This record gives sequence, C-alpha cells and structure tokens, in this order.
Amino acid sequence: MALLPMKARFLHSTLIGLLGSAASVAAEATAPAAKAAPPSVWSDHMLDRVVAWMQTLFNADDGKNSIGHFIAAGVLFLAAILLRKIITHVIFAWLKKLAEKTTTTLDDKLFPALEPPVAWLVFVFLSFAGLKVLVLPAWADLWVGHAFDVAWVAVVFWGMLRALNAIVDHLNELGEEKGLGLGHFIPLIKKTLGIILVIFAAITVAQRMGVDVKAFVAGLGIGGLAFALAAQDTLANFFGSMVVAIDRPFKVGEYVRIGSAEGTVEDIGLRSTKLRTGSRNLMVLPNKMVANEIVSNLSRMPQRRVDQTIGLTYNTSADQMQGILDDIRALLRADPDIHQQLIAVNFTAYNASSLDIQILYFCSNPDWTKHLEVRERINLKIMRAVAARGLAFAFPTQTIDIGDDVARKLGGLRPEATAGQ
Repeated sequence: MALLPMKARFLHSTLIGLLGSAASVAAEATAPAAKAAPPSVWSDHMLDRVVAWMQTLFNADDGKNSIGHFIAAGVLFLAAILLRKIITHVIFAWLKKLAEKTTTTLDDKLFPALEPPVAWLVFVFLSFAGLKVLVLPAWADLWVGHAFDVAWVAVVFWGMLRALNAIVDHLNELGEEKGLGLGHFIPLIKKTLGIILVIFAAITVAQRMGVDVKAFVAGLGIGGLAFALAAQDTLANFFGSMVVAIDRPFKVGEYVRIGSAEGTVEDIGLRSTKLRTGSRNLMVLPNKMVANEIVSNLSRMPQRRVDQTIGLTYNTSADQMQGILDDIRALLRADPDIHQQLIAVNFTAYNASSLDIQILYFCSNPDWTKHLEVRERINLKIMRAVAARGLAFAFPTQTIDIGDDVARKLGGLRPEATAGQ
C-alpha cells in the first residue's frame, strides 16, 4: 500500500526536475549575453539538459545500458503520456472554460486549435528524451536525432498553421459582421499560409541535417521573381479582388456602373467580376480594371433624380407661365412618392422654338421600375395641367416672313395685273 505514495512522490520529483531543467534552459536563452538560436538548436539544448539530468538522477551516466537507463527511459515515456493527458484534459479544459467568459471569440478558436500541437509537442519531446537516455549505437543515435528534428519542427509548424488558421477564421467572422466579402479568399489564404509554413519547415529540417540551403533559397527567390513577372496579370487581378472585397463598393445583386460598363452584379470572383447588362448580355470585367475604374453603385443611391425640360409655345403669356409653374410645383408637392427635400420648377430659357421649363425632383424609391412608374404618373399630370390652362407644348417650327412681291410671284401673279385691283 505504501508503494503508491512512493510512486506519486517519485513522479512529482521527476516533473519538478523537468520543469526546473526547462526553466534553467529558458533563463539561459533569455540572458542578455546569449545569442538568439533557432528552435531546433534550443530544443536540442533543452533535450540534452533533460537527458543529462535524468541520467544523473538514476545513476545512468556510464557508457552502457543499465537498469538505471531503462528506468529513466520508462519514466520519461510515462511522463510523456501523463503530461499529454494533463494538457488535454486539465490545462486546455480550464482555458476553454475561461475563454467562454471573455467577450472576444478569438480565444474560443485559438485554444482548441493549439491543444493538439501543444500536447503532441510535450509528448514528442519527452518520448525522444526517453530514447536519448538509452545508450544507442552511433548510427541509431544519429537517426534518432534526425527523427527528433523532423518531429519537433513538424509539430511546431503545425501548431503555427492551426493558430494562423484560427486567426484567419476570426478575421473572416469580423469581416462578415462588417459586410466585407472575405469568404472567397479564406481558402486561398489558408492554402498560401500552409505552403509557406511547409517550405520553411522543410528548409529548417534540411539545414539541421547539414544540407546547404543557401543555393536553394537563392533559387527560390529567383524562381519567385520569374513567377511574379509571368503571372503579373493574375496577381493584379487577385489583389484587385482583395481590394473589392475589403472596400465593398458593391455586392452581388446590385446595379453598378464601372467605367463604361453598366449592369447588375452576378458574381465576384478571384479573377473577375461578372455583370448582367440591360440587354441581358454577360460582361466579364478583370478585377484589376474594377479596382482602377470609377465605380458608381446605382443601387445604393437614397433617391433617384429626375431632370427634364419641357417647352411651351411662344404664345404663352407671362401670367399663364406663372400659373403653370405653380401647378407643376403643387402636383409634385402632393405626390407621396416624390422626395420633398428638393423640388425645382423654373422657367429657364427662351429656346429657338419654345419657352423652356426645367423640372427637377427626386423619386423616394431608387428602384428603377418604381422610378419609371412615378415618372410616368408625373408626366401625365403635367400634360393635364398644361391642357387645363389652354396651353400647348412646343415643337420645332419656323416662321418665314416674305414681302408682297415675292408672295405674288410665288402665287403666279404679275405685279401689273394686280396693280389696278
């Protein structure tokens, strides 16, 4: 019965020793005189410290395997399993409950994303420490070191990728709340981050194995430059689509004018934006052009403007002109579909064949069909008002004033024959 407390005290001392070793390594890494080292270097240093401490603890520092070596390895394997369980079921369970009490949702995504990598990181470290405690042949020890480099770097970059994906998802949620159309770009962003991290992880592992990666990195830079030059239009369209997604000048279903193109937005893709024109044609616009052109979103206008000019004949008197102006203003004020903030009806010009009246008003509903219905109703009311006052609309006419002699000649009469009449 006393064996269980003894094991508990032994495990407790082992964990305390591991944490103390890790703290000492961290203190050395953060010392002012210490030089910054890549993760694989300080992980090797920490691994060596833990192995040395375990060998000293179990008197397993001689040149061949003994019972102390196997006990130390077993303790490390057991600690790897137990700590992995503690991290998963205790530490991160507490962190998740803590995240539920915060206002932000970032920690709700970040803690579940980091839980598996952190747990596996501890498991990998302690498992390989258990292997390194044993006295292995040189070739086996070399392969264990390489395997540790691969496993350690893979878990670290895996955790980085999961954390970045959680942050990207959180930014996507914030963008959706603000109306930003970032959903199209999320898969591409995640794939790009994954490719970048895989490349860096491969370079890190290759460098740890003694491979000269300088030439590869230089070639990667030259290849990237060549790719950028060859795919500059594609990249320009991609960044143009990001500008459209972030600025959100329009969305699917809205009627827009982009440069000389005009129509209803049917699709916003990574390369192009598709418009359905009034003639039902599908117009495909590269996103780099969309980003550089002036965009007029006609669907987002609060009201739709009507600006037209009518002309009355020149036999209209001043009093009649004043009366018809008052009539048109009154019927516009009385119409419920006319925005009352700006109504302008004015006698503006003496045209060649008409007296011009400019009529300016705004339809309260910017919908195109509704606007046409309101405009038709107002035009009919204006026609009835003009007819009620006995006036007439002007049309292009000309009056030619000729003398009597010319009139007689045009009528086939001589001046002598009509002189005595």
